Amino acid sequence: MASQFAQGNIQIKTSLLIFLKGSVAPIVLYFEDPKKVYDDLQKVLKAASAPKMVELDASGPIKKVSLVSTEISGLALQEEQYMVKQ
Repeated sequence: MASQFAQGNIQIKTSLLIFLKGSVAPIVLYFEDPKKVYDDLQKVLKAASAPKMVELDASGPIKKVSLVSTEISGLALQEEQYMVKQ
């Protein structure tokens, strides 16, 4: 089956997914460097002996998020394809 889209128009962006305790869907955030934010949050979660407030400034539809570290149940990076209009 032939592709209906030109390959040059498809790009990939990476989003950070934050899973919260008691929530069905994750929070999806976009950053300039999502891998760095992911690594920073992993360090916070591993070193958290007491609850810590985490504030994130994102660049997507959700601009700012404040969370307590003990409410985060998981993190993930997700690659998404999107079309670029010419």
